[in-house]
This record gives sequence, C-alpha cells and structure tokens, in this order.
Amino acid sequence: MQQRQGRLLHGVTDDGTAAGTPAAGPHVARAAREVIELLEVLWEAGRDAAPTAPVSSSQLRVMYILDRDEGINLRTLSDELGAAPSSVSRLCDRLHALGYLERVPSRSSRREVCLSLSKRGSGYLRDLRARREENLQRTLAAMHPAALEAMGLGLAAFRDAAHPPADGASDADAEHSA
Repeated sequence: MQQRQGRLLHGVTDDGTAAGTPAAGPHVARAAREVIELLEVLWEAGRDAAPTAPVSSSQLRVMYILDRDEGINLRTLSDELGAAPSSVSRLCDRLHALGYLERVPSRSSRREVCLSLSKRGSGYLRDLRARREENLQRTLAAMHPAALEAMGLGLAAFRDAAHPPADGASDADAEHSA
C-alpha cells in the first residue's frame, strides 16, 4: 500500500499512467472503492461503540440531512433521499420514537410539519462523528504528511465535484486564496 501511495502522490498510477489522464480514471475509481470499503469498516466500528441503540443506515442519512438542513419538511426530505414520502415518514416515526427527531408545525402552512433533530439526536450524531473521527485519526496519523495534504485536497475536490457549494467556490479555492 505504501508503494501505491507514493506512486499516486507523484501523479502516477500503478501501471505508470499519469494520474491526470482519462486512462487513470479506472485506477482512481478502484482506489476510491477500496478506500470506501475500508471506511465502511471504520464507520461500523464507531457505530458498534455507540452508548445508545444504533440507528439504521437509512435513519442515519435522515439525521445527516436534518443536521444540515434543519426545519425541512417531509417532501423536501423525501426528495433529498430519493424515496417515497410514506417510507420517509416511517423512518421519521422510528427516529421520533427514539427521541432523535422533533416535528414542529410549520409557521407558513398548517398542513406542513418541519423536521429537526432533537437535542438527543444531535448528541447521538455528535458522539458518533467523534468516535468515527478518532478511528480515522489513528489511520491518518500513520500517513506521510505530503500524502495527507494531497488526500485532503483530493477529497475536497471530490466533494465539490459531487455536491458543488451553493456559492460556486470550493473550500479548496478558499484555502488557496487565503
């Protein structure tokens, strides 16, 4: 793995293809898949250590969205998840039963309900993220500083390509201009 990291860090894939060329795409995708599989293992280790009953992956996705977009309605949440409102409503029912979600009547419409994380839900998410970051920190501490910096820039660029910021400027751009 160290040898592979060194080659990719210097802009070359395992077979000698320049990392910026279209032919490097499959190599980068394969490396990303491998990293995602490793992250899944680390993520589950963080969930296994949860002091309260863990939530399902689908419920966790709901919690992430509500953490980011507090006060959204069920239709917007359903659109974000790409799921039927009835399925999302059941996910929310389970989170509400755990005390992780709050439903508040909308100020603009009596028929609409705004969803947000409860203090307990926010605490669960904060603790889960802290455990996961601890697991990641142990792995990241073993990396060479230059590889770590390159990974940070690459991940920021990947995030921006997958979900561009609303203002059009990436965090990576902001860091370089500061």
